[in-house]
Amino acid sequence: MTFSERLYEKVKPIWEKNHNHPFVQEMGKGTLDKDKFRYFMIQDYLYLIEYAKLFAIGAVKATDVKTMGEFAKMLDTTLNTEMALHRQYAKKFNISEEELEQAKPAAVTVSYTHYMLAVGQNGGLAELVASLLPCMWSYAEIGKSLQQIPGASEHEFYGEWISMYADDEFQELAQWTINLLDQLTEEKPEHELRHLEEMFLTTTRFEYMFWDMAYHEEVWPV
Repeated sequence: MTFSERLYEKVKPIWEKNHNHPFVQEMGKGTLDKDKFRYFMIQDYLYLIEYAKLFAIGAVKATDVKTMGEFAKMLDTTLNTEMALHRQYAKKFNISEEELEQAKPAAVTVSYTHYMLAVGQNGGLAELVASLLPCMWSYAEIGKSLQQIPGASEHEFYGEWISMYADDEFQELAQWTINLLDQLTEEKPEHELRHLEEMFLTTTRFEYMFWDMAYHEEVWPV
């Protein structure tokens, strides 16, 4: 069993909750309240700004030129392609670029991104990949799943999001990152694998919290 297969078995109960969360299910059915998705888009944009920094850290921590290049490419794609598409897509929900740039992150957004950045800065490349992978992997899985719903990928408001993460290019990116984690953990002792597993579980839990935050449009409690 590869380390990624072990992780998949471990997080399956949480991922089932992610897939069955009302936000995800209603998005697939096209019944999600637009204001909830609007809130999600703004927080996701703020999340991407911090998430992109992880790819920069990955390029620094990589030990071979090919891996450095892949992280540099992911950083460029996130900053100059994905976020540009995000800004365009946001216009469907009457979110201006000014509103995106002036928005403030909610408590879950801050906690989630700061956790990943702390792991990335303080740990090695395996720790970084273990912490950033749940977002990428779960979005790839959710995108594929929702695309199977008749008409979901053609929906006026949510179809573009579903198609983006079901797309072959994104699926390949997620698979590359999964393969990298497997390579990085091939000869690690069990205590280190448990350490990485805990990081993966933590950010998987944050994924659920992010969906829940968006569904309830949560801000700071005080």
